[in-house]
Amino acid sequence: MSVHFTSYSSPLGDLTLLSDGTSLCGLRFDSQKHFDGKIIKDAKRDNDLPLFKTTSEWLNRYFEDGHPNPFELPLLPSGSPFQLRVWEALLGIPYGETVSYGDLAKLLGTSPRAIGNAVGRNPIGIIIPCHRVVGTNGQLTGFAGGIERKIWLLEHEKRGRSPF
Repeated sequence: MSVHFTSYSSPLGDLTLLSDGTSLCGLRFDSQKHFDGKIIKDAKRDNDLPLFKTTSEWLNRYFEDGHPNPFELPLLPSGSPFQLRVWEALLGIPYGETVSYGDLAKLLGTSPRAIGNAVGRNPIGIIIPCHRVVGTNGQLTGFAGGIERKIWLLEHEKRGRSPF
């Protein structure tokens, strides 16, 4: 599989987008945990890939207080069957809302620790909204992109949330 990448300049810092040419396989802050920069070494920079243009437009709408639907994009995260189940559950968390690791654990019949491990390895941040997962009683816990970014994303979504 050939891997393509490009960069996107967000209000929170540069993001790297990865694609197999047809689907989005990665979206990560350049400085985040679990970012395998070695992938970029073997990838081809392709700023003109149509999917990257579509993803950039999606991100522009998101950062301009829009509520773009993650299902508008062809997503292809790579992970274990369990991780894929967790990431699919993340896509069900409504914009501007949060759920706890414990709630997701109950939903998927596992432990909060297992949920935390899978959430922390989400390869398509922001679009697969791992930032919407919080600790018990709404405590803000880890985020591979940094807790400051998690706070910013949650506050951004809260401001743009419709009261209806």
